Amino acid sequence: MPDFKGFQGREFRDGKFRDVGGTPQGGSAGTPPRRGKPDVKKVLKRVIVALLALLILTAVMGSYYNVSEQENAVVTMFGKVVRTDTAGLYFKIPYLQQVHMVDITTHGTGIGYSVGSGGQNITNSFDGIMITKDFNLINIDFYMEYKVSDPVAYLFNSHDPELILHNIALASIRSTVINYTVDEAMTTGKSAIQSDVKDKIVKDLQEQDIGIQIVNITIQDAAPPTREIVAAFKEVETAKQSAETKINQARKYENEQIPAAEAQADRIVQTAEAQKSARIAEAEGQVARFNAMYEQYAQNPLITRQRMFYEALESVLPDLKVIITDGSTQTMLPVESFVTEAPAD
Repeated sequence: MPDFKGFQGREFRDGKFRDVGGTPQGGSAGTPPRRGKPDVKKVLKRVIVALLALLILTAVMGSYYNVSEQENAVVTMFGKVVRTDTAGLYFKIPYLQQVHMVDITTHGTGIGYSVGSGGQNITNSFDGIMITKDFNLINIDFYMEYKVSDPVAYLFNSHDPELILHNIALASIRSTVINYTVDEAMTTGKSAIQSDVKDKIVKDLQEQDIGIQIVNITIQDAAPPTREIVAAFKEVETAKQSAETKINQARKYENEQIPAAEAQADRIVQTAEAQKSARIAEAEGQVARFNAMYEQYAQNPLITRQRMFYEALESVLPDLKVIITDGSTQTMLPVESFVTEAPAD
């Protein structure tokens, strides 16, 4: 009878004796089974295939790009600009060419103030305070609109083009406000200030060539910087209004008095003209009478002289009784008794 002691607790499976606990023949109970070494070549091959697939997928995904209506794309290769693309779908060389998107829409920024998260304006006291021509301080705020005009210059000609634009605008504003009085800056001179500031910014941007152009700049607000100055300005405005009221009242009185004075002056002039005409006519009449009398005098000097003498006496002494005598007459008769009155009708 064969000896089966060495096979106790084992079973024959798959052509081998195995322990009942699953230990292969020749192994000790309670130790894990031995496994074969993995195939390194197969694993390496799978990794390389996965990397190649990922590389190809990335190359395919990076070989095209889309440019929207609000953007321009600047394509560079080895640091050199290749082209600039507008809206549309384009292809590029993967890993060699890079695309830089530039927003070309109009942007706005405040100078002297900024917009907070809650939509409220936050005053920047340093940028907004200016000095005027009459050496007054004014807090003036501007709103500037700009956009990118040259994407290549915008990307590569400066490190921070928006900061350069802000500094140019601030310098232009300060050099312009100094040419106006505080009253002009707050009232009638706003349009002129805006125009002058825009012209200066345009000129400086052309010189700097940072790829940005200004669209518009407007004054948002202009006021004194402190409460004390505000109160002083209010007093000045009150005094100006009072002065304007007095001036208007004086002009009203002037408008009432001048026509009356002109009418009185016209009457005086007309009266003087009438007296002048009368005096001239009277003088001309006297000259005519004198000339006529002189003609009579030239013909009969003695008789004319006597008549003139009697007429003079009559005008000087109208109530005197005249008696004519030759100096030897004893009896003198009044002249009136010889004058007979005309009979009444």
